[in-house]
Amino acid sequence: MNLFNFSVWATIIQLLGSLAIAGYVIAAIFSLILKCNVYQARLIVAEGMLTSLSFMVAATLLKAINLQTWGQILIFSAILSLRIFLKKLFAWEKIQILTIKSHV
Repeated sequence: MNLFNFSVWATIIQLLGSLAIAGYVIAAIFSLILKCNVYQARLIVAEGMLTSLSFMVAATLLKAINLQTWGQILIFSAILSLRIFLKKLFAWEKIQILTIKSHV
């Protein structure tokens, strides 16, 4: 394993993002079991997705260093756009949950 290869670091960062999702989902399940609060569990998952997507966007940007063809650039652009859209969507979801929670 060459630690000076950007693809290796991008893969490690993506793995950390995936572990973050898993950790937050497990925390949400425990929160749901112990407190029976659906809004709290949804908020935990939304925060986990935001954290994980930050890792994923960083990994995608790191992979951009190795782009050499227009096809690779197009695929990179599509993946980056999708991840940014999902991050915005989960940020909106988090705001919605906090708004609902404040009215309850």
